[in-house]
Amino acid sequence: MAISTPGVGSGLDVNSIVSKLMDVEAQPLLTLQKKEISYQSKLSAIGSLTGALSSFQSSLNGVKNVSSFNSLNAIINDNTAASVTASSTSVAGSYALNITQLAQAQKVNSTIFTNVTDVVGTGVLTIQFGTYNSGGNTFTPNTAKASKDITIGNFVNTLSGVRDAINAAGAGVSATIVNDGTGNRLVISSQDTGLANSLKITVADDDLGNTDTSGLSKLAFDPTAIAGSGKNLSETQVAKDATLTVDGLPITSASNTLTSAIQGVTLNLLKTTSSAATVTVASNPSQIFNSLSTFVAGYNNFSKTLSSLTAYNASTKQGGPLLGDPTTLAIESRVRTLLSASSTGSAGFTTLSSVGISFQKDGTLSIDASKAVAAIQSNPAAVGQLFAAVGSSSDSLVSYVAGTSSTAPGTYAVNVTQLATKGTLVGNAVAGLTITAGVDDAVALSIDGISATVTLSAGTYATADDLATQLQTKINATSTFSNKGIKVAVTQTGGALTITSDSYGSNSALTATAGAAATNLFGAAPVRTDGLDVAGTIGGTAATGNGQNLTSTSGDSLGLVTAVLGGSLGARGSITYTTGFAYQLDQLIGQYTSPTGLVTARTTGINTTIKSMQQRESDWSTRLSAIEKRYRAQFSALDTTIAKMNSLSTYLQQQINSFASNNNS
Repeated sequence: MAISTPGVGSGLDVNSIVSKLMDVEAQPLLTLQKKEISYQSKLSAIGSLTGALSSFQSSLNGVKNVSSFNSLNAIINDNTAASVTASSTSVAGSYALNITQLAQAQKVNSTIFTNVTDVVGTGVLTIQFGTYNSGGNTFTPNTAKASKDITIGNFVNTLSGVRDAINAAGAGVSATIVNDGTGNRLVISSQDTGLANSLKITVADDDLGNTDTSGLSKLAFDPTAIAGSGKNLSETQVAKDATLTVDGLPITSASNTLTSAIQGVTLNLLKTTSSAATVTVASNPSQIFNSLSTFVAGYNNFSKTLSSLTAYNASTKQGGPLLGDPTTLAIESRVRTLLSASSTGSAGFTTLSSVGISFQKDGTLSIDASKAVAAIQSNPAAVGQLFAAVGSSSDSLVSYVAGTSSTAPGTYAVNVTQLATKGTLVGNAVAGLTITAGVDDAVALSIDGISATVTLSAGTYATADDLATQLQTKINATSTFSNKGIKVAVTQTGGALTITSDSYGSNSALTATAGAAATNLFGAAPVRTDGLDVAGTIGGTAATGNGQNLTSTSGDSLGLVTAVLGGSLGARGSITYTTGFAYQLDQLIGQYTSPTGLVTARTTGINTTIKSMQQRESDWSTRLSAIEKRYRAQFSALDTTIAKMNSLSTYLQQQINSFASNNNS
C-alpha cells in the first residue's frame, strides 16, 4: 500500500521541516518586501510634499501680482445717489459728484387695439438707432449699431404676434402690450439708454402705404416726420443722456453706469442730487494684509508638512519617510534661503521683516499686524514690489506687459526701429452712392484673416459720409467679425472710401473680393496696405514684434514684453524689471513640480525602483516555489525510503521472533 501523506510510516514531520527550510530561503524576499514598503511610504510622502507645494503656491496668488497691491476702496457719502466700485487702476483721492440728470431709454406706443388678436398688418419693420435733434429736426444714425429688419408674415400679423416677433429678433428693443383701461397698446422700448439710442422705425408695408396709419405702417416712427404720416407711434418717454459733474467738470453719458468719469472707478448713478456727493478713493490695507496673512499661513502649512515628513522620533527611534531625502532637503533649503534674502524692493522694504514678516524659532513665519499695516498704508506699491514681478518704463508710450521665468531683474534700454501700423484698404475711385439689392449690395471682405460677406441696405445715400457710416456699421455688426473681436473704421476722402483695421501688426490686412459691390465701393483697383509689427531691441539684444508688443528673444531680458504705443523711432528710454519674493517662489515651485522638475523626477525614480523590486519579488517567489517543490520531493522520497526500511525492519524482527519461538518449542 502506497504512503500518501508525508511522514506517515516514517515518523518524519516533513511539512514542518520544509516550512522551516523555506523560512530561511525566503529571507531575501522578505528583505525586498520591507524595502518596497519603505519606498511605498516614500512615494506617499512625496505625494504629500507635492500637495504641500501646490497649496503653498496657491497661497501666493494674492501677492504674486502687483495689481493685488493697488487695492483701493471707493465709498460715497450718499449711497442713495450712486454706488461706487474701485478697481486696480484707481487713484486715491476725493471727488465731488453732482448728478443733474439720469440716462433713460426711449419708449413709444401704438394706438389702441381692442384685442391682442387684432390684425396689425404684414411687411417688414426696420429698427434703427441714432440721435434725434429737435432743433434741426434731424436723425443721425448710431454707427455702432446696425439696423435690424423684422419680417412680419401672415402667421404673426396680430398685435401679440408682432410683439413676439420683435422680441425674438434681437433688434435691441423690447415690446410689451399694455392695457390702459380703454384698450391694448403695443409699447416698444429701446433696451439701451442715451440720446444716441433713440428709435427710428420704418415700414415696408405689404399694402404699399409705408407711412400711413393703416396696416403695418401703424407702427412707423420717424421722429423727423409729422404725426400720421410716418410718425404713427406716440413717444411716452424720451431718450436722455445722463448729465453730471465731477469736481465741477461737466460729463455726459449714454448710460447710468460710468467707468471713465473717475479713473478706475465705476459709478452707477441712482438719482439726481440737489448738492454734491463726495466720492472717496483710498487705500484698502485690510485686503492687502489678508493676502499677506494667507501667504504666511500657506508657508507655515508647508513648513509643518515638511517637518512631519522629515522628523526623527527619539522615543520610537523612527524617522519620517523623507528623513535625509536629498530632494526634500534641497527644496526646504532653497525656499528658506529665498525667504531670508534681500529683494529688490524700494522705500526701505527689501526684506520680509521690513513689512512685519519674520521667522520664528520653530521655522514658521509670523506677521506683525501693526508693522505690516503701517508699511501698506505708507507705500502699498513698494510693498507690492517686494512680493511681485514689476516692470516700469521711463517713456509714457512704452509700457511693461510681462516677464517670464527667463527674464533677469534689471534695467533694459528700448530702441524702436519701426512702429506698428494698421492695415488699410483705400479706394482708387469715388464710391457709387446708389446700392441696388441683389446687384451690388453684398461685398465679400477679408479682415485680419477672417472672411465674411457684408450686405448693405439698398438705396441712394445722400453723401459719401453716409455710405461710409453704413459700411462701418454693417462690418462691425457682422458676427463673423465681431465674434473674433475684429473692428474697422470707414472714412472717405474726396468721395473715395478707406477701411482701416482696428488691429496693429502684420496680421492686420484687408481685401475686397472683386465683383460689382467691391468695384462700386472701392473702384477697380483699391490699394491694400498691410499693417506692420513693431521692431527694435530690448537691452541691446534682438526682439520680436507682434503688433505693438515687442518681446526680447535673447540675453538677460529674454521673455520681457513691452508695448510700444506710439512716439518716435530710436532710443525710447528703458524698462526696469524686478522680481519679488512671491513671484520667485511661484516660479521656483512651478519648476519643482513641472514634468522635468525635481519632485517629478524623484517620483519617477521611486516608481522605477518599486517596479524593479516588484519584479525581483516575483522572480524570488517563482524561485522559492521551485525550491519548495524540490525540498518536498526530496523529503517525500526520504520519507518513503525510511518507511520501507521500517517495514523491512518490522518484518525481519517478526521473522527472528518466529524463528526463536520455533527453536524453543
